[in-house]
Amino acid sequence: MNANLKNLHPYPFERLNQLKAGLEPPAHLNHIALSIGEPKHPSPEFVKQVMRDSIDKLAQYPTTKGGPKLRQAIAYWLENRFSLDSVDPEQQVLPVTGTREALFAFTQAVIDNSQDSPVVVSPNPFYQIYEGAAILADAQPYYLDCIAEQGFIPDLSTVPESIWQRCQLLQICTPGNPTGAIISVEQMRQAIVLADKYDFIIASDECYSEVYLDEQAPPFGLLEACQQMGRSDYYRCVVFHSLSKRSNLPGLRSGFIAGDAAILKSFLSYRTYHGCAMSLPVQDASTAAWNDEQHVIQNRTLYREKFAAVTEILRDVLTFPEPQASFYLWPETPIDDRDFAQGLFAQQNVTLLPGQYLSRDSATGNPGKNRVRMALVAGTDECVEAALRIKQYVQSLNG
Repeated sequence: MNANLKNLHPYPFERLNQLKAGLEPPAHLNHIALSIGEPKHPSPEFVKQVMRDSIDKLAQYPTTKGGPKLRQAIAYWLENRFSLDSVDPEQQVLPVTGTREALFAFTQAVIDNSQDSPVVVSPNPFYQIYEGAAILADAQPYYLDCIAEQGFIPDLSTVPESIWQRCQLLQICTPGNPTGAIISVEQMRQAIVLADKYDFIIASDECYSEVYLDEQAPPFGLLEACQQMGRSDYYRCVVFHSLSKRSNLPGLRSGFIAGDAAILKSFLSYRTYHGCAMSLPVQDASTAAWNDEQHVIQNRTLYREKFAAVTEILRDVLTFPEPQASFYLWPETPIDDRDFAQGLFAQQNVTLLPGQYLSRDSATGNPGKNRVRMALVAGTDECVEAALRIKQYVQSLNG
C-alpha cells in the first residue's frame, strides 16, 4: 500500500459524524443540514431531456479528450464569461468528470518527485482534496492562512523564499471555499510573476465562480489575468470549472480544466491511463448546460434571495464577512466552533460544519477556529427556518 495513506487526515464529514455521535436532537424539529455544499435547487429540465435523448450513446466508448462539440462549447463559454480573445478547444480545454477527481489527478500528474522535497502551496482553510492530493503525490503541503485581516485572501508575500524555491504547484480557490472571498486580478498577476520567478504551476479552482451576489460584478478568473498580461498561451496557468454549482448538476460529475496547452497535453496523457473519460450522454448534457446562461442567472437569483433573508436574521447575533460569491456564510462563533456545532445540533437539529475541520494549525493559530461553514443550499424556506433556529441558539448562549 502507498505509505502516504496513513498520513491523510480524517475527512471533515467523518469528524462531524463523530462530533454528533450519541446526540439526540429534538424529535419535533426536522433536521436541516447546512453542512455540505451540495446544491439543492432543481436541475435544469432541458439538460435532463438531452440526457434522455442521448441515452443510446451508452453503447459507445467515449474518448478521454472529450468530443469537439463539448470542447467548443466550453471554449466559447470561457471566451464570453472572462472576455478572452481566444481559447483553443483542441489544445487548451479538457473535459473532466467533476473538479474533485480532476484536482486530485492533476496534482499526481504535475508533481516531480525527482526534485528535492516538492511543495504544494494552498489556502488555509481549504477544500480537503488539495491536501490529500499533495500528500499522496509525496509533496509537502504548505498552508497560507486566509484571515479576516487580509480579507480572507492568502497573502503570497508571507511565503518564505525557501518554500517558493521548492514549490511546484500553487493551488488557489476563488471564490473561496468556505470564505466566499474573491481574489483580485492584481493578486493573480502577483501569483503569475512568482510562478515565472520560481518555476511552478498555478491551479485555480473556480468552481464557485458562477454563484455571485452582484450581477454586475462577476468574479475574476486566472485566465483573465493572463490575458491582461499578454499571455494568450496561459503559460503556467490552468483553471478548473464545474457544472455542479453553476447548473445544479452535482450528480452529473462534469467539469473541465483549461489553460496552458503544454500542461494539458501532459495531463491528457496521464488521464489516458487514469481511465476517467466522460460518457457521451453526459457530454451531450454538459454541452447543453454550457451553452445556456438563463438557468444560471435564475440560479443566482435564488441564492441572492436566500442570502438576503438569512443574513438579515443572523446579522444581530453573529459576525460574518459580507458574502461576495459562493453559497457559504463563514460566521464567527461565540464559543469554540466544535462546541457550537454540537450544541446547535443537540438543541435545534441543525447541522453546520466546524471551521477547524476545514483548516490546519499554523504558526499564528488555526484560521478556522471559532468559525463555522454554513452552506445555504436548501430552499429559501428551509434556510430561513435554519437561520431562526441558529439565532435562537445563539441567544440561549448569551443567557
